Amino acid sequence: MKKAIKYILAIILVLFIASNSIYFKKLSDVKASAAKQFDAAKYARNYLNTQLIPAADKAPQADDLLAILKSSPDTAFKTYSHGLDIGNIRFFMVQGQGTVTAVDENDIYILTKDKQALKIAIEYVFGNALRDAPGLININDFTNTMDLNNIAAEVDKIVRAEVLPPIKSKIKTGDKLTFAGAFELNQEHINLDKIEVIPAILKIDK
Repeated sequence: MKKAIKYILAIILVLFIASNSIYFKKLSDVKASAAKQFDAAKYARNYLNTQLIPAADKAPQADDLLAILKSSPDTAFKTYSHGLDIGNIRFFMVQGQGTVTAVDENDIYILTKDKQALKIAIEYVFGNALRDAPGLININDFTNTMDLNNIAAEVDKIVRAEVLPPIKSKIKTGDKLTFAGAFELNQEHINLDKIEVIPAILKIDK
């Protein structure tokens, strides 16, 4: 008799747990929830058109920024750099013009008016530079880091698909180039000899 009671109680317990583990949602509610999922591609397109490009148009000239980085790096970092993460890696917006001195599969090499050597990336356009450099995205506006990572990836994807192909097919040594974009520096180990700009704007001057 005692065993039977134990079995009955055990069955009741299992049924109770099962009934509280299963729940149902309206299909309309599920669809509404899915519709509210973050659209990184749409956000990236809007960000590029309404925030990144205007920020690039207002960015410091490369010669001016590099001069400040050489003479007063602390001032340069405090005034012009941004980053979503706490750390030594910071991002700068920059614009300028230069003469193409060489081109390879990864970069365009230029000399600016003041004879500053820079690289413009044309192959490996990845990372957070274009997302973070303008300092316009607030990390607190997002519920998870995946959305932020997807924004960076989608912005880079637009650049690879739309900004770079027309240039890569035509660029050659001796061309005059106008550019605007972003680059990263480590504020504890500043190396101005290997700056590589990730372009948001890139055009050959006629």
